[in-house]
Amino acid sequence: MAGVTNPQAPFLWLPAQDDGPEALTLVVDTPKGTHIRRIPPALPLPAHIDHGPGAEEATHRAAATWGMPDFVFQQAAHAAKGSGRRELGDRLLLAGRRGAVVQVKARTIAPKADAQEIVWIQKVAAKAMSQAKGTVRQLRMMPAYMVNGRDRAMQVDGNAFEWIAVFLLDHPHVPRDTVVTWQPLGMPAIALTRRDWDFLFDQLRSTTAVLDYLFRAAGEPAVPLGDEPVRYYELAAADADAPPRPIDTELVGAGGTLFSVPQLPQAPAGGDGTNVHRVLRIILEDIALTPFGEPMTELNRFTVLSDLDRLPVSARAEWGHLLLDMLRDVPDVPAGNCKWRFRRMLYEDGTRQLIVGAATRFDRTIQVAFTAYVQLRHHEVTTRTGRTDESSTLGVLLTPRRNGRPWDTSTVRVHGDLEIPSGDLKLYSDVWNRAFEEGDAVDHSRAGRPPAAPAAG
Repeated sequence: MAGVTNPQAPFLWLPAQDDGPEALTLVVDTPKGTHIRRIPPALPLPAHIDHGPGAEEATHRAAATWGMPDFVFQQAAHAAKGSGRRELGDRLLLAGRRGAVVQVKARTIAPKADAQEIVWIQKVAAKAMSQAKGTVRQLRMMPAYMVNGRDRAMQVDGNAFEWIAVFLLDHPHVPRDTVVTWQPLGMPAIALTRRDWDFLFDQLRSTTAVLDYLFRAAGEPAVPLGDEPVRYYELAAADADAPPRPIDTELVGAGGTLFSVPQLPQAPAGGDGTNVHRVLRIILEDIALTPFGEPMTELNRFTVLSDLDRLPVSARAEWGHLLLDMLRDVPDVPAGNCKWRFRRMLYEDGTRQLIVGAATRFDRTIQVAFTAYVQLRHHEVTTRTGRTDESSTLGVLLTPRRNGRPWDTSTVRVHGDLEIPSGDLKLYSDVWNRAFEEGDAVDHSRAGRPPAAPAAG
C-alpha cells in the first residue's frame, strides 16, 4: 500500500482502502510504541431527512453523543428590524467561556470537476464565515434564548463568550489539497470536513477539549480540508515532548503535588479498553439530569457542567480508577461513622479548583460538612493567590447506594469572596484541617494542577 511520510511529524499517513476514499489510517510512533489510528468516514446521514438538514443533524448528533448535549445549541430566531426574523447560525457549541458558531454546508448534487468544486467550496466557505460573523454580532447586540440538546432553553449573551467561526463541509469527495481561505473576521476561524469534526469528538470525548483544540488549531497555518487528524497528531506529538512548566504547589497547601498531562492525548479517550473514562461522563449526566429548583437556572447548570468538563482528557482514566476505588473504600467503617476521601486539583491559571470526594453516606450532616470543606479550600487557595474575585471552586461528592444505581452525585460551587464569618472559618479549619493532620478517616489524595499544553503557548 502506498503511503506518504512527513519528516516533521512522527507518523505515517496511509489511505484506508477498506473504508473508502474518505477514510485514512495514521501510524503514530509514541513513547509507548507504535499506535495505529484508523479515521473512519463521517457518521452516516439520517435517512429520513434531506441532505442539507441531515448534515446539520449529523453534526449535532456527533457533538451531543461524544461530547454533551447540554453544550450543543440549536439555531434560534431573533427579532430583526421590521417584520423579518434572522437566524443565528446553524449550531452553537458552548462550554465555559468559549463558543463556536458552526455553519454546516453540504454538497447536495453530484460533484463536478475538481477545479469547479474548489471554486464552489471557496464560495460557500466565504458565505459561511460571513454568516458566523453576523451571528456573533447579533448575539453581542442582544442576548437570545437558545435551545440545547436536551430541549432546555438558556439565554446566551454573546459578550460572555470568546468566539470562533467553524465552516463545516459535508462533501462526498473534497479535491485533494484544498485549502480554504476567507476574509479576516475579527475572530478566530477554521474550516473542517464532517469527518474531521467526528474525529475530534471521538478522539477527545469532551466539548471543552474540542473547543480548546479548535481555538488552538485556528492559530496555526491552514491545512487542506480533511487533514485535521494529521494536524492533531502533529500537535499531540509536540505536547508529549513538552516539559511541564514550574508551578508553586504550595498554593494548595502542604503536600501539593505537581502533575502534568498532555493537552492532546495521542490515544483516543477510553483507548485503554477499561471504560473508566465513562465515570466522568456518568457524573456529568447525573448533574445534567438532576432537577434544579429556584433560584437555580439552566445557566447555573451549564456553568457546573463546564467546570467539570475542564478536567483534562489525558487524566480522566486515572481519575475514574481513583473514584471507583474511593467508592469501594468509604463504606468500610463501623456503624455510625463516616469515611471521607478527596482529590483536589488547582488548574494552571490558579483561578479554578476542582474537588471530587466520596463519603460513606449522604444526609444533611454530610451535605453541610462537604459544603464547609469546599468553602474552606476555596478560601485558603484564594488567600494564597490573591485572585479572589475571579476564582471559583467546584465540589463533587459521590456517595454509594446499596440498590439501583451505584452512587449518588451532589455538587457545590462557590465563586469569589465568600465572606465567611471568622467564627465559622475557624470551625471549618479546626474540623477539616485537624482531620487531615490526624488522618481521621480522611484520605489526603494528592493535590496539584496539570499544566495545559505548554507547547500551545
